[in-house]
Amino acid sequence: MELVKRYQIRGVPSEVSRFDFAGRTVEMWSPQEPSSHLLIAHDGQNVFDGKSSTHRGKTWEMAQHAFKVGYETGLVPPVIIAVWHSTSKTDPMGRAKDLSPQQFFQEDVPVNTPNVSKSDLLHLRGDQYLENIFNTYVPQLLSDLGLAISAENTALIGSSMGGLSTLYAAYKYPNKFKTALALSPHWVIGGDALVHRTVKELPKPGSHKIWMSRGTKALDAEYEPYQNLADELMLQRGYRKDIDFATKVYKKTGHNEASWASYLDQPLRFWLES
Repeated sequence: MELVKRYQIRGVPSEVSRFDFAGRTVEMWSPQEPSSHLLIAHDGQNVFDGKSSTHRGKTWEMAQHAFKVGYETGLVPPVIIAVWHSTSKTDPMGRAKDLSPQQFFQEDVPVNTPNVSKSDLLHLRGDQYLENIFNTYVPQLLSDLGLAISAENTALIGSSMGGLSTLYAAYKYPNKFKTALALSPHWVIGGDALVHRTVKELPKPGSHKIWMSRGTKALDAEYEPYQNLADELMLQRGYRKDIDFATKVYKKTGHNEASWASYLDQPLRFWLES
């Protein structure tokens, strides 16, 4: 773990610290007071810094939302650890490889993407990515802060493929976090089969809180039938709507950081208000 830089973002105290973990960039923001909550975010490029954001300088404004919601709920805002994906010029599919529900695709869920062969599936690294998060990045960064944060107070958040990875992580690492916040999960990549497998593998109702949401514009509009199926299956499994399962539709929002930032306070409240 090597510290690369520290920088300030508008609207919140404290600095964001950027680290290098053997080629993986991971960023962290922590409030000035010791926190008892932790939020882990995918697509770290788009979480804090408009200069690294992939969509015209727009970010999730995650620290600002966490700061505001934390204090409105009477809590010290959560520590935020943001993990960058690994798409690059030499590995243009790095993000998809990182955020894939690897086991599902390698076992029984067909990938609805043209020109993806069985040999391509051997190069998925969703499992290693999650293992690194929970067994390397998070423990080392929390140790650096001198904090021990329980799984009960830990949430994972992501959008699109990051939403799928968030739900997949609840299957792979159910004892590491207890709230999964999946915004615009990219169901279309696996269709109904992916919805069925994902919901089937989620932890038993009552043990975790699950949030799913989607917009109505652009790519998000294609998610409607799949998210409706997911909602139905979640209720069939015994999840209780607005108690341990929330499903939301945000009209006139689409598939971008500005849209997710526009309602980010709501999944954070779902997590922090118990």
